[in-house]
Amino acid sequence: MSQRPDLRQRRAVLEHEWSRWVPRLSVPGARPGGSVALRHEVTESWARSLGSVDPGRDSAPVTDGGPVHQRWTSSPLHRPVSGLAGELHSIAEDAGFVTAVTDESGTILWTCGGPAMRRKAEQVNFAPGGRWDEQAMGTNALSLALRTGRPSSVFSAEHLVSALHGWVCYCAPVHGPDGRVLGVLDLSTTWDRSHPLAMSTVRTLVSTIEARLATEQPRTGEVRLTCLGTEQVVREGRPLPLRPRQVEILTLLALEPDGFSPERLRAALYGDRPVTASTFKAEISHLRRALDGGITARRYALTIPVSCDAAGVLRALERGDTDTALRLYGGPLLPRSQAPGIEEWRTRLEVAVREAVLASTRPEHALRYGERAPYDAEIHAHALRLLGPDDTRRAIAAGRLTTAERD
Repeated sequence: MSQRPDLRQRRAVLEHEWSRWVPRLSVPGARPGGSVALRHEVTESWARSLGSVDPGRDSAPVTDGGPVHQRWTSSPLHRPVSGLAGELHSIAEDAGFVTAVTDESGTILWTCGGPAMRRKAEQVNFAPGGRWDEQAMGTNALSLALRTGRPSSVFSAEHLVSALHGWVCYCAPVHGPDGRVLGVLDLSTTWDRSHPLAMSTVRTLVSTIEARLATEQPRTGEVRLTCLGTEQVVREGRPLPLRPRQVEILTLLALEPDGFSPERLRAALYGDRPVTASTFKAEISHLRRALDGGITARRYALTIPVSCDAAGVLRALERGDTDTALRLYGGPLLPRSQAPGIEEWRTRLEVAVREAVLASTRPEHALRYGERAPYDAEIHAHALRLLGPDDTRRAIAAGRLTTAERD
């Protein structure tokens, strides 16, 4: 595909706007305006990203979340993508693209493409193990799709990192049957190969993957536990009828994969309350039956995969991904529970998320957390310090701070 004059001009305009605005956006509250060349979602992402990403970095950081091959083979996207591997290879090689699949955190798990394009991609670590979430690599199509849940494209100097200005990327999030985002499918190539049909190709491929996800048999024992702000346990797409005590047990086991001795788990559930051993064992037995035996006997630990939103928050905070932590943090851990172990974990999570927000230099984090903490004056004051004098969101933070200081 030739370097069409319209593409060259578009790239030149974006390079000019990038050099004009990116240095200014490191100042809290600065916002670009008056440029029809810049999309609002791109400039907002630039502003968010600059707190954690150097625009001059040369490649994506490497994930520290364990062996990538193991993560890929255990991903729910592995089977449907593998079934399309031949078509994906053909599209990538014939059109001069690199195809990539990420997990829900933005870590690339799988790629394909011709040797020349793959070598170019590997130079910026657009390869398995590379982290492409906004916190790690700034504005790019993968990070925008993960953040918005919608298809996204980013051309040349719309990327925050200048090493990516020679690229154009098209991607769309892949949703599971329950609606949650499982990852992203991306087609990337050099800027001069940009073509509007690439986005429709991505959408079609994602629709095929989602259709396969909807019809294939779920993995045996797959459990999804929601315990932040509410409580819900779903197994293989169907709600599990568990009593509150059994949800507490499942939550504790999901948060501590090394497991509990019987004595420690009993104390975490009941504290000093006089509860018979038979009552405690009956709760364990009922949960074990509901999970088809997915709990070990002598030392209580899970033997089946459990996807837990609270555990996801902790993993995000460990890798410095405050965006994902706040997205997953739906509220206090099992808010109705009075079990000592749950109360301890509830406090640990609340403190960890709050401290991450206070350590962040991005006002979006304080504003988002402030929605769930109306009486936390320190959070609202932190948001005000980060927001520029002309930022219209100051009114929101100021109103919240006034309310919090009155009570």
